[in-house]
Amino acid sequence: MDFFTLAIIVFIAIYLLKTQQQRRHTLLLAQYLGRFQIEKLMGGLIEGYLRVLGESDEQRRAQIWTVLDNTEANLAEQFQRFAKEMATADPQLTRVSTLPVALPYLDRLFPSSSFDLRDAMQLHARGIASVRVADSRNEDERRARAFTMTAELLLMQYTCHWFCKSRAVASLRLVARHKTPFEQVLASVTDQTRRDYRQLIA
Repeated sequence: MDFFTLAIIVFIAIYLLKTQQQRRHTLLLAQYLGRFQIEKLMGGLIEGYLRVLGESDEQRRAQIWTVLDNTEANLAEQFQRFAKEMATADPQLTRVSTLPVALPYLDRLFPSSSFDLRDAMQLHARGIASVRVADSRNEDERRARAFTMTAELLLMQYTCHWFCKSRAVASLRLVARHKTPFEQVLASVTDQTRRDYRQLIA
């Protein structure tokens, strides 16, 4: 067998194994997320923030904020329950490799160069719950907290894409969908979330 043929066989084997792992990760996450309305609430909240920040009428703006406050509370509560249920998942299935090469099952070969998705979801649950846009004292603080909450949600989504696909794919999706690089999102979350996340993926 010549080198070229062997290389093709190895490439196909790696591709199939990686695809299998990605499918398993996606199904696992969907199994837990499917019990909640987190994605719908997240989309509604981010869209609502964009809408309210562009609203010039003060009375209308106040009405939108009231709706968003309820959405935020519902999202935070559901995410807390999701993270709690996610914590019961098999730890063998929730490792995420932090190595720069996206090869299959590196998290098992190099467990020290990986993090646990269950820990990440607990981290995100704390971050989302801590922002509390509804507790803002004035309009400027509301806007600032809404910006922070958006970053917390985007970082959580980034982690999910990293788990299901790869870090490179997660970064590309973040830029493609939200025109925001990972570094900017991380810089925009709360100080505690940023410290914890850096430690998690180190």
